[in-house]
Amino acid sequence: MQEMKKKDLAALTPPMGWNSWDCFGNAVNEGQLLANARYMKEYLLPFGWEYVVCDIQWSEPHAGEKEPYYDPFAPLLLDEYGRQLPAPERFPSAKEGQGFRPLAERIHEMGLKFGIHIMRGVPRLAVHRQLPVKGTDTTYDEIAHPSSICRWNSDMYGIDYTKEGAQAYYDSIFELYAAWGVDYVKVDDICNTNAYPEDPYSAEREIEMIRKAIDGCGRTMVLSLSPGPAVIGKAWHLRENANLWRVTDDFWDDWKLLLAMFERCEVWERQVSPGCWPDCDMLPVGRLRLNYVKWAERLGGPVETWTKFTEDEQVTMMSLWCIFRSPLMVGAHLPDNDEFTLRLLTNPEILRMHRFGTDAHQVLRTPESCAWMSRDAENGAVYLALFNLSDERAAVSAELEDLGLSGSRHVRDLWERRTLADVIGRIAAELPAHGAAVFALS
Repeated sequence: MQEMKKKDLAALTPPMGWNSWDCFGNAVNEGQLLANARYMKEYLLPFGWEYVVCDIQWSEPHAGEKEPYYDPFAPLLLDEYGRQLPAPERFPSAKEGQGFRPLAERIHEMGLKFGIHIMRGVPRLAVHRQLPVKGTDTTYDEIAHPSSICRWNSDMYGIDYTKEGAQAYYDSIFELYAAWGVDYVKVDDICNTNAYPEDPYSAEREIEMIRKAIDGCGRTMVLSLSPGPAVIGKAWHLRENANLWRVTDDFWDDWKLLLAMFERCEVWERQVSPGCWPDCDMLPVGRLRLNYVKWAERLGGPVETWTKFTEDEQVTMMSLWCIFRSPLMVGAHLPDNDEFTLRLLTNPEILRMHRFGTDAHQVLRTPESCAWMSRDAENGAVYLALFNLSDERAAVSAELEDLGLSGSRHVRDLWERRTLADVIGRIAAELPAHGAAVFALS
């Protein structure tokens, strides 16, 4: 058996948690993070949900006040070494340079883990101010890659990995994150390594520098790379350096995007293993887009804050994410969850499949239907997920022979949590449009 890499130990099973982006965009604050953490502690932690992740722009004091997306060239809060600090205007516990340590401590006291989002590269403000890189005689303008910029956010320049001091910058920020008690880092604008034609290796080298910085910081951290679509030809590099990598651009509550995810999962099915998790992105369930409400007129009318997915589509999404073993990051404002959303996220039999399933792969695909299977690593049960991809109610079935099974099999319906009659030869389910069923066969 191949020896487990040190970085894989940070995520032996797919991480499960909550991320602030889908509901608060770039404007989340400390109170909102803690409200979702308290809900997670009370309702979700017993089922394995543990990460609370603060997404983008936490160093911008006035994010969301003038613009629902990004304020071009926003004034970020930096320390004397050009490292971003959480803005006390939004995170009061970060006052007097304490950073995220007090907030992380509160989240840890709940039995949870704390994560943050960062952009690849160095802050433009640090470059323009010619601030020093900690521990070096180098200034930021000497390591910046001015032509390597994000297409949708103006905060950063990429790093010129050939320059002395480039690695020291990443070492310095992860040293800071370790001191804060950060457990999970989502690095943005880096996953799609085909996105930088001016230097096709720049993103890969930045990923490698980040990996080295985490390994040297003295604290275990999960490394998540975003956004995709990641390039399957670079799977070897992603597996070597990251724990999670996005196989898609931002995923929202749109059936067309969910339908397309079946193909993405098929492409990546062989790359799933402990410590290496192709990421289908967040689960847009429950109440979303709360930061857009006050900007509704600019956005063209009222903003729909409840997920646009039907309940059947949410079951399909959760079934695919769990049998494929994608990381699970909820996008909802958790305190607003209804009974259905809570049930969706706390089905222990579905979550067992997510935790213990192995060798997940697609066994059937037509334009109207799909079937996936995996096997429980502990008890040997075979999991089968059947999906109706059509717009009408329909029967979907799979032959036991195609699952490598023979004879009679006991059947457990995981969503309904009830035992069905034994089957011989094939298993079938009558499914609603865009619906799914998941069975354990033993």
